[in-house]
Amino acid sequence: MESINETIVETQVVEALRSCFDPEIPVNIYEMGLIYGLKVAPEGVVTIQMTLTSPNCPAAQSLPVEVESKVRAVPGVSDVSIDIVWEPPWEPSKMSEAARLQLGMM
Repeated sequence: MESINETIVETQVVEALRSCFDPEIPVNIYEMGLIYGLKVAPEGVVTIQMTLTSPNCPAAQSLPVEVESKVRAVPGVSDVSIDIVWEPPWEPSKMSEAARLQLGMM
């Protein structure tokens, strides 16, 4: 199997994640701190560990599907594995400074 440049693919995957939004919050999921882990293997398999703002999040069914679709479209990605986790629970402190500023939480 052909090897890829994992750093370039990871940068493009992060950009893809920045195009995914929680429908209730006008901030992308990456800046929201919903992505807990991201790994790109040399053969192009991307593993994402993510959470949602709550187990009852209305986007619980649609958001992981959107993430997988957008990440799968990144050149060099051969497969995507998404693991939804609840520990540690998401909280606003996980948001980036940009996200907190955008939501007026500074």
